[in-house]
Amino acid sequence: MEAPSYPDDVIKGLVERKLPWSMVKRMMSAPKDRDRFEKYVRVLQERVPWKEKIVLPIHEHLFVVCKNGELIVKAACGHEFGDYRENWKLKCLIRVRGTNEDFKEVYPDFFEFDTEFIELREFYCPGCGELLDVENAPKGYPITFEFLPDVEGFYKEWLGKPVPCEKKEESRAEDRSVNILRKWAEEAEEKGS
Repeated sequence: MEAPSYPDDVIKGLVERKLPWSMVKRMMSAPKDRDRFEKYVRVLQERVPWKEKIVLPIHEHLFVVCKNGELIVKAACGHEFGDYRENWKLKCLIRVRGTNEDFKEVYPDFFEFDTEFIELREFYCPGCGELLDVENAPKGYPITFEFLPDVEGFYKEWLGKPVPCEKKEESRAEDRSVNILRKWAEEAEEKGS
């Protein structure tokens, strides 16, 4: 069965949440048209105010983009988080909710939380203040890095295309968040001396 090919305006309606549920359900359930990803990225690209090419969406406000031959994370507002292999959350403005009063603002009808053990972390874009993610975690638990995409694997194995970025180096999907922690340690050491 050949998958239907939806025009860009339908994909735009999907992104903007303007399609009726019956159509969204049909689009989700049916085989995907071969050029759906390209159409989706084209629609997203039209919505952002910057010129760097979107390589892979992370979610509706964050993207892996190609900038000067490097794959970086960039927010819809234009704020740049750096190398896509580093946890972008470590470069956010973070609000930690750790009291029952804080939790009640988010969960007004919920029972009491054991605030000795749990906290709610909210990650905001430093460029525009958009709420990007929320984590509910034990106190002291490291900030999670939920999505480290294999960009090369996705393009080569799934799309059958090269990554649309003239890379300066191999971009293996490896967690490089420790680079941020090293930088923080160096800065703290310089301040202490």
